[in-house]
Amino acid sequence: MRMVDLIEKKRDGLALTTDEIQYIISGFTNGSIPDYQMSALSMAIYFQGMTEQERADLTMAMVNSGDQIDLSGIEGIKVDKHSTGGVGDTTTLVLGPLVAAVGVPVAKMSGRGLGHTGGTIDKLESVAGFHAEIESEQFIELVNKNKLAVIGQSGNLTPADKKLYALRDVTATVNSIAMIASSIMSKKIAAGADAIVLDVKTGAGAFMKTLADSEDLARAMVDIGNNVGRNTMAVISDMSQPLGFAIGNALEVKEAIDTLKGEGPEDLTELSLTLGSHMVYLAKKADTLKEARGLLENAIKDGSALHAFKVFLEAQGGDASVVDEPAKLPQAQYSFELEAKAEGYVSEIVADEIGTAAMLLGAGRATKDSVIDLSVGLVLRKKIGDQVKKGESLVTIHSHFENVAEVKEKLYANIKISIDKVEKPTLVYKEITK
Repeated sequence: MRMVDLIEKKRDGLALTTDEIQYIISGFTNGSIPDYQMSALSMAIYFQGMTEQERADLTMAMVNSGDQIDLSGIEGIKVDKHSTGGVGDTTTLVLGPLVAAVGVPVAKMSGRGLGHTGGTIDKLESVAGFHAEIESEQFIELVNKNKLAVIGQSGNLTPADKKLYALRDVTATVNSIAMIASSIMSKKIAAGADAIVLDVKTGAGAFMKTLADSEDLARAMVDIGNNVGRNTMAVISDMSQPLGFAIGNALEVKEAIDTLKGEGPEDLTELSLTLGSHMVYLAKKADTLKEARGLLENAIKDGSALHAFKVFLEAQGGDASVVDEPAKLPQAQYSFELEAKAEGYVSEIVADEIGTAAMLLGAGRATKDSVIDLSVGLVLRKKIGDQVKKGESLVTIHSHFENVAEVKEKLYANIKISIDKVEKPTLVYKEITK
């Protein structure tokens, strides 16, 4: 088998076999296939695409390039949730305890964030004492006992994906549906879940800006998951504006607590219930999505979801008293209100630019070496479609700097007010199953 022949084959629009894909990924990972040949193949895939079988084979070749997490010691069907990313996406913090409260085991492997705010691990570390660096045996024990544990990403998971992504990043081949889908799914499958619920974002703050592209990606990932034996479905949800109100680590933890109390933002609550219903259904804890949703709504009403969050935090060394006393979370030194300059209706909140404003405050990482300030961030006071009066607050800015002029300038440039009434955006566009 020669790499040049395989590049030519894909260049001409022919499908690669399972053995050929395994040969390519194995050779690229061990260094016997050079970057320049992999770059040529990536460009051929970018233009020619891949069949459903090729995508599944590429995914499993990347899974098999490194370690795989064995969750067989955990009782029940393990359901993972993955979001393609966005601004103010606090669903993991809500969903973990919410579905655990109705008996769904959540063995979550999460990372640190690079961008607007921290990742799930960073957010949880807003809680004093919380640590995600636990041994795998303890991790499995905690999930069996409490139905929920979160561990930091470790080991040598999907090294081929890491190497291939770095190459795609510098060869203008990142935006390939086949390779994006295989990249995401390889990590989820290597992490050991039995079933996967995908939250595919669409809109200004999403990786995929259009509904059509988001649907293509969602279908590709659902097909891969089901082809390799993982029960997989996807929800396509809006990211034309930030999800919820809070953007920032400790602020998002507080918002998750509010949501588990039944007092959270309408959109974050609804999306959490939608995603959670599918997790409960795939875990076979309910016969219908309606029944699953009812279980989750009851878990919020009777306090069991909030209790599950406390138990989870305490089990991993965190100060669970923050659930009842959120003021114990890190607090910024200053807060400022961004006042509306005109009255009308909020017509646009450009999600990724609002996220950048939060990063300017220190809520996120511009580089992997950046240090996050867990206390700072933004809390939206208005969302698209809301009426606003002149002088009314649009955003509360939580900062450790007295001078937030640059942040205010960016916020004003990316929150538009119209004199005409504006409809609220659709939250969930589609649900895609096999």
